[in-house]
Amino acid sequence: MRLWHYKLIPYLPKDMLVSQWRECIAIKRQWEKGTLKHRLVSYVMNYNKKYFRNYIYNVVLEFDKRHINFNEKLYEELIDFCFEDGGVVSCNLMYPEHNTRYLQQCYYNLQEKYDRGIITNDEWQLIHKNIYGEIVRSDDF
Repeated sequence: MRLWHYKLIPYLPKDMLVSQWRECIAIKRQWEKGTLKHRLVSYVMNYNKKYFRNYIYNVVLEFDKRHINFNEKLYEELIDFCFEDGGVVSCNLMYPEHNTRYLQQCYYNLQEKYDRGIITNDEWQLIHKNIYGEIVRSDDF
């Protein structure tokens, strides 16, 4: 389980973006049951649910941009789950863990997927072109 750094959402290959949608659904279901114990994502429970809602909203915005269909009933369930805490949706409210160090970790994870043939050269070049400059400029380590 992983929530990719929010800056990667626009560049994730389609299959990975759809998988991210499934991850959000799985996180919501486990969170509801009190069984969310996965070390890579359990930090979401430390924050107001509006952070999760905003992350989901960014995934759905990318779906819309790419004309990817998704189950709107599931989307409504996700948003209803997150609206227990109220507030408006904001694309800019993101988890503090989604800092430059985490962006670098995700970048290298994706690079490994490229090296192993899981993502194509074109998919990797899109990620690299748009993200690499951000991870080499940072002092956030």
